[in-house]
Amino acid sequence: MVASFAATALLAAPSVQVRSGAERSPSREELRALLFQVVANQHRNDEALLEYERIERHRSFRGSSEESAVKEDKTYRVFPTGTGTIRVLLRDGDRLVPPAQIQQHLEGVVRELERAQNPSSDVQRPKVERFEKRRRERHQTVDAAREAFLARWLGREQRNGRTLASILLEPNPDFRPPNRIAAAFQSVRAVVWIDEPTAQLVRAEAEIFKDISFGGGILGKLYRGGTFVIEQTEVAPGIWLPARYEFDYRGRRFLFGFSVHEQIDISDYRRLGPPAEALVTLRRELAAQRPAGVAQ
Repeated sequence: MVASFAATALLAAPSVQVRSGAERSPSREELRALLFQVVANQHRNDEALLEYERIERHRSFRGSSEESAVKEDKTYRVFPTGTGTIRVLLRDGDRLVPPAQIQQHLEGVVRELERAQNPSSDVQRPKVERFEKRRRERHQTVDAAREAFLARWLGREQRNGRTLASILLEPNPDFRPPNRIAAAFQSVRAVVWIDEPTAQLVRAEAEIFKDISFGGGILGKLYRGGTFVIEQTEVAPGIWLPARYEFDYRGRRFLFGFSVHEQIDISDYRRLGPPAEALVTLRRELAAQRPAGVAQ
């Protein structure tokens, strides 16, 4: 849930032509228009992500910094399936997963993609319904962020060879959240860095400045001081997808406390397309890996 805060912490408004340039700051209308376009682009990026495989390295730490001892370090190949994703483990710490085991898991991905070809089946229909519900909820939450935050221009700065707009997002006191997730925006502030020419989110840093309670605090709570970072990169013309997530927060589920200190680095994006196209590609890959004379 914390992961959705910064990713959706963007403000939108009616479209106005934006004039970019390092020599001047945008007007209020231009700033709102820029953020409106960022939201629209983020919707497109979210849809594109459903068609890209990638490599993800998940590292969790015992403390809140990279200098802390590593608890877990795993690398996955991640496949979209039309109703979610499947992660195939490639490396666990210093141990490489045997090729035969990886191939076995890839065959499982192929079977899932085959099931996706019949979305109305008894097996697949509940998956499709759950996925579409999550999809609608995310879209609604992103749109709710249009009114959830007030934007303040901070300036422009150089990051990795790009001149990026820096914008502070703070809770709008007049916001009336439409759902439980959107209500958490009232306890979050964020700074976002935007590539103005493309109107794409490059980086966001969000902070929980006030405890967030769930179920009146009975179900759980996220404590103030938690942070979340997302970085995005251009993987294809006009498509910007996540390159890194950083989580650092503490909370409580019922009576049990927990803490999360995790980094996820994402690379090697490759478009597989919708499940029917992905199925063809993976079948070819598996066929090329089989020794000559071995039947499928």
